[in-house]
Amino acid sequence: MSNLKISEQAELSLKLLLPLLAAIIAISPLAIDMYLPAMPILAEQLSTDMPTVQNSLSIYLLGYALGLLFFGPQADKRSRRKLVMLGISGFIVMSIAIAFVTSIEQFLSFRFLQAFISSAATVVVPGTIKERYGKDTAKGFSYVSMIMMIAPMIAPSIGSVLLLHSWELIFLSLAAYSFIILLLVYRFLPEVKREQNLAAVSFIQRYKTVLSNKKSQLNIVSSMVISLAFFAYITAIPFVYLTVFKVSEFEFSLLFAVNVVALMMAHFINTRLVSRKGSTKMLAYGLMVALCFSSLLVVVNFLQLSLVYTAIAVLPLMGSLSMIAVNADALIMQEFTRESGTASAVIGTLRFGIGALAGPILAYFYDGSALPFALLMWCSIIVVLLCQLPNMTKSIVIKD
Repeated sequence: MSNLKISEQAELSLKLLLPLLAAIIAISPLAIDMYLPAMPILAEQLSTDMPTVQNSLSIYLLGYALGLLFFGPQADKRSRRKLVMLGISGFIVMSIAIAFVTSIEQFLSFRFLQAFISSAATVVVPGTIKERYGKDTAKGFSYVSMIMMIAPMIAPSIGSVLLLHSWELIFLSLAAYSFIILLLVYRFLPEVKREQNLAAVSFIQRYKTVLSNKKSQLNIVSSMVISLAFFAYITAIPFVYLTVFKVSEFEFSLLFAVNVVALMMAHFINTRLVSRKGSTKMLAYGLMVALCFSSLLVVVNFLQLSLVYTAIAVLPLMGSLSMIAVNADALIMQEFTRESGTASAVIGTLRFGIGALAGPILAYFYDGSALPFALLMWCSIIVVLLCQLPNMTKSIVIKD
């Protein structure tokens, strides 16, 4: 009877694993997207300007990147379960602290700390998926991403509703959500056994092993640069929709949600095809779509056409970005067995580190239009195309 109960518990934990991992990953998108509608009110109540509040997003991304850099190697030699609990607990404390700030300096400082500590929880997720799915890692990534995408889809709408009471309630709600996830992690997240000789490998050596792997280098750059395009969208889209095209907060939430649906659809398509086509081909397909629609987005905004044209261009573009990212990450993770935590940290650090540059870059080229945002996305995709040309050429040669 005891063995039967243990078996049933293990089976239940396995069924809950992917949704639970998605819920852990969703903490950061919620922290990023829920407060977007509150930016103008934050600027007013904290006696600062809009660009400063917008830069809080870049500060969050910087804190998250540095956190991944620190916690990634820890995930290869320490308890992943404990790291997740540490990260979520710290996120809860910082979220509550943010709700009581009285100045923009306090807000920015606590946002940095909130991001830094939360990375301890999310850095373990890619390695856990890789161990579960093996050669089908891209499929596992897509499943988790597809479930996780519910968070950014509904986050601005939730933020808008909570904003009817106060902006502080947004961060208190983040704390409440994280507390529920913490309880689920304590109950259901399994521990992973470690190889005894792995702990002897130094912090620096782990990063050297990952960064010197020639098969993964161009994919690492691709993952990093495509994130610049993605975070250019996240950073600029409140300004583009709310200020340039003057939509209401409700319309903004709706447009944002529609684009997240495009991301989910792209992940769903990837789960159906990647086992047969392979991650390299799926990445190439996504890249071709991204090139077409990022070019269209530039033309649309150069000609200053109406909102509907921008919305039409952005919809497939965001879906293609997600397809590029998930397959690039899968190709990277497949190269590493024992250093999955460090590989995840490298991906995340570079991704969120360059994502933190999106705000300053857009601010530097600010001209009151959506054109700088469109050009930044297009240039990012061109760089990814140049990185992937050797792989695409090799694939064509092998096929012939």
